[in-house]
Amino acid sequence: MNTKKEANLKKYTEIESQKIPVINVGKFFEGDLNQLKELSNQVKQAQEEVGFYYLVGHGVSSAIIRRAFEVIAQFFSLPENKKNALKVNEHQIGYIPPKSSLLKSSGIENNTKPDTNEAFQLMRDRFPHDKKVSKGIRFNGLNQWPSNELLPNFRSIMTEYHDNMSKLGWRMLPIYSLALELEKNHLYQYFRDPHFINRNAHYTPSNVEDNQFGLAAHSDHGFITFLPLSNEPGLEVKTQSGKWMAVPYLQDAMFINTGEFLSRWTNGKFIATPHRVVIPKADRYAITFFYNPSDETVNTVFSSCLNNKSKLLYEPTTFLQYLKEYAEGNYLHQAKFAKRQNAASYKEATRLPEK
Repeated sequence: MNTKKEANLKKYTEIESQKIPVINVGKFFEGDLNQLKELSNQVKQAQEEVGFYYLVGHGVSSAIIRRAFEVIAQFFSLPENKKNALKVNEHQIGYIPPKSSLLKSSGIENNTKPDTNEAFQLMRDRFPHDKKVSKGIRFNGLNQWPSNELLPNFRSIMTEYHDNMSKLGWRMLPIYSLALELEKNHLYQYFRDPHFINRNAHYTPSNVEDNQFGLAAHSDHGFITFLPLSNEPGLEVKTQSGKWMAVPYLQDAMFINTGEFLSRWTNGKFIATPHRVVIPKADRYAITFFYNPSDETVNTVFSSCLNNKSKLLYEPTTFLQYLKEYAEGNYLHQAKFAKRQNAASYKEATRLPEK
C-alpha cells in the first residue's frame, strides 16, 4: 500500500472511530430473540472501540422522561434555603450545591477548579425497615424528598422514572452477557438488588475561570450509565484519537456509556470513555441514571476478558467499596465526611479503658 493510501485509510479510520453508534433494541424487547446475538455484537464493538452509543427502541416512554425533566427543573427553581434543607448527606443523597465537586481521581485531565453545576441525587427509594437502612450501610440511606406541598407529585414522578430505568437496565443484561462472551443469563446473579443512582443536574450559563466546567472531564463510576438526552448542547466526549467531540442530539435516544467498575470487570476491554459538560448557553438539565450491580458484587475479571498473555490491571473490589473510593475522591463533602469518620475511628481505637 502506498503512503497516500495509508494516510487516507488512517484518516478514514479516525473519522469512523469518532462516530457514535446507534443501537436499536426495539424488536428484541418486543420478543424477537433472534436479535440478541446481533445486538450483543453491536454493544461489544461500541464498548470496545468507542465507549458510548445511542440506544433507541428502549421502551421508556417520552412522556415519563418529559415529566422527570419538568419536575427536576421545578426543583432547581426553588429558593436556595428550600434546596439546602435537603443538603447531601454521607450516603450521597440530597442536594449538592454548585462547586462541590472536583473530579480529579481519574487523571483524565488536570481538573483544578470546582464544577459549577448543582445537583440533586436520589437512589433506590428504601424504607426505614430496610436492613441496609437500619444497619446504616453507606450509600443506602433514605431519599430526601421535597414535600408534596412544595413540589406536588415530585416523588411519584421520579419513582416512576426510576422503576422504568431500572427495568431497562435489567432488560439489557442478556445483551451485555453475550457481549462478554458469557451465557445470556450470566449477569442476572449480580443484579438481584441493583444499586442505582439518579444524579439530576442543573447547568447554568455563567462566567467561569480558566479550566472550569459545568462538569469537568471524568469517567463514570459504575456498570453502565443511561442518559436521556437534553436538546440543550453541552455534553462532550473524548474520542479515541484524543479530541473532544460535542454529542449531537438524537430525539428519544438514550446515551449509554461504560462505567469504571465495568471497565475494571473486563480488565479494561470495555472502555470507560472520558466526558465532560461545558458551560451551556441556556439552562441545561440532566436526569442521569447509573445502573449498577448489587453492593457485594466483586469485579473479578471475567474469564472471557483474559488470555494467557493478559496482565491483571486492577485489584478486584466490591461495588460498594469502589463507590466509596470514587465519591471520596471526587466530592469535597464526601472527603470531609471520610476524614471525620477516620478521626472518630482513631479516637475510639486509642481510647483508654475506664478504670
